[in-house]
Amino acid sequence: MEPFVLATDRVRLSVPTASDVDRIAEVCADPTIARWTTVPSPYTRTDAEGFVERFVTDGWRAETAFTWAVREPGDVDGPVLAMVGMTREGAAGTELSGELGFWCAADARGRGLITEAARIVVDWALDPEGLELAVVRWRANVGNWASRRVAWKLGFRHEGTLRRFGQQRGVLQDSWVASLVPEDPREPNEPWPADGPAAQRSAASPG
Repeated sequence: MEPFVLATDRVRLSVPTASDVDRIAEVCADPTIARWTTVPSPYTRTDAEGFVERFVTDGWRAETAFTWAVREPGDVDGPVLAMVGMTREGAAGTELSGELGFWCAADARGRGLITEAARIVVDWALDPEGLELAVVRWRANVGNWASRRVAWKLGFRHEGTLRRFGQQRGVLQDSWVASLVPEDPREPNEPWPADGPAAQRSAASPG
C-alpha cells in the first residue's frame, strides 16, 4: 500500500520522511517519551534514521504497520508535532485486529492533537473502506494516564490490567488494555477512573 495523507481542519497526517529525522531524534530524546514507549533509550539520530527508513517504509510496504507524522493543518508538511500508528494483525480470510500507538512532542502537548489524529486513524482502520478491522486495541504501561485519557476520549473500553505484559527494552511491564469495535461510539463510554488525575497532557502510548 502506498502511503497517503489523512487530514482535518486541525491536523495533517503524512508519512515521516528523511527530512524529519532530526526533529524525530530531538523529540524522542525526551525522557517522558522514553519512559512510556518502547523507543531506544538513549535515542540517537541513527535510531531516527532506522525508524524512518526501515520501520515506517517496511510497515507500509508489508501493510502491517501504518505510521503518520502529525503536523499542523495545510497543504504542505510542517514540522513533526507527534506520531501516530496502527498495526494490523491476522491471516487472510480471518477477522483482523489492530493496535493504536502514538507519542507527542513536549512542545505540542495540551492541544488535543493526539486525540484528533488518533480519531482519524481509528476511524480509517475500522472503516470497511479502510482496513476493516474487527477491533482496535490500545495498551499502555500502568501509570500512563495521559495515554489512557486519549483512549478514553475515543471510546475505548477499559478491559483491565495485565501483569508483566508489555515488553519495554527487555523488561515486562504491567499494562492497561482497552478495546474499540466498529459499532462503539467515538466518545467516552464509561466514567473517568476515580483514581485518575482530573486532566492530563497527552504524552505517549507504547503501541
